[in-house]
Amino acid sequence: MSEQQPDRRRQLGSFLRSRRERLTPDEVGLPRTGRRRTPGLRREELALLAGMSATWYTYLEQGRDVRPSEQVLDALAAALRLDAHERDHLFRLAGHGPATPGPEEPEALTREAAAVPHLLQPNPAYVIAGNYDVLSHNQAAEALFPGLVDDTGRPPNFVRWVFLEPVARSVVIDWEPEARGLLARLRTLSTRHPDDPRYTRLVRELHEGSPEVRAWWPQYEVQPRHSGRKRLRHPLHGPTEYAYTAFHLAEAPEQTLVVYADSSAAEGLGGGASSVTARP
Repeated sequence: MSEQQPDRRRQLGSFLRSRRERLTPDEVGLPRTGRRRTPGLRREELALLAGMSATWYTYLEQGRDVRPSEQVLDALAAALRLDAHERDHLFRLAGHGPATPGPEEPEALTREAAAVPHLLQPNPAYVIAGNYDVLSHNQAAEALFPGLVDDTGRPPNFVRWVFLEPVARSVVIDWEPEARGLLARLRTLSTRHPDDPRYTRLVRELHEGSPEVRAWWPQYEVQPRHSGRKRLRHPLHGPTEYAYTAFHLAEAPEQTLVVYADSSAAEGLGGGASSVTARP
């Protein structure tokens, strides 16, 4: 037996115990029963949630020579509410190597950042993730980009809207150059995350639904974010030239707040295109 195996089993037990103790019965829907001498869930409660015997789970925490299967680890990860990094760590401690991706969760956005687009009403504003998922938006943005938000339950995505939503070709007046530039920026960002399923799934969906993507993607155009303006057809005001500014969130640099303003109004305030820092 490798000298590292007993130490790894001890680490596994300590990791499981630390994650068990941070959960409360209320968080997992269990009733509180009696006085608790230790924080968090009891071992038998976690075993019940994970669908295994309390004795066998106790052996895991005690660092005994038991070998949990991937199905057991999946059940423990779900019961302990582990995030992707913790789940991968659990699998590695148990000797299974990297975990396969679990159920995907929406990218986290702080409550304070999510509120900003609403504070900027009536200017269209939204926060996007690195893969162009729209994490927060205001009513003005939803009106300017009809069909961006749908009833599928998945996060709206700006690239998907541009290429796969028919109304986008009417709203975005210079559709082809804008779409080509957006695809080039997606290519640049996706290259930084070659194993991220959010990017690979989006690129696959775009290829399946858009002949332009199938034609342009092999050209391997890349493009950094840069300043610019955009002509959009507003539902009430008709064709309008917008200046837009992008601000990267300090705690999550790939999350970007994008704010639109009528370019004539922006020039009147002394900003103009020179104040635009990035292109979404």
